[in-house]
Amino acid sequence: MAVPKFKTSKANTHARRSQWKASAPKLTTCPKCKSEKLAHRACTVCGTYKGRVYDKAKLSVEI
Repeated sequence: MAVPKFKTSKANTHARRSQWKASAPKLTTCPKCKSEKLAHRACTVCGTYKGRVYDKAKLSVEI
C-alpha cells in the first residue's frame, strides 16, 4: 500500500475540499395550498400528499 512521502499542505487540502458543497433541497409547490414544500413529502402547511390528508405532518411541524 502506498504511503505519502510528505505532509499535504493546508492550502492543498483546502483546495481539494473546496468542491465539497451541500446542495439546496429541491422545492415544489403544493397543488392544494400553493406553498413551497419538499418533493415527495407531505405539505407542512396543509398536510396533503397525492390527494390524501396526513394529520401527522401538521402535528410534527407545530411541535
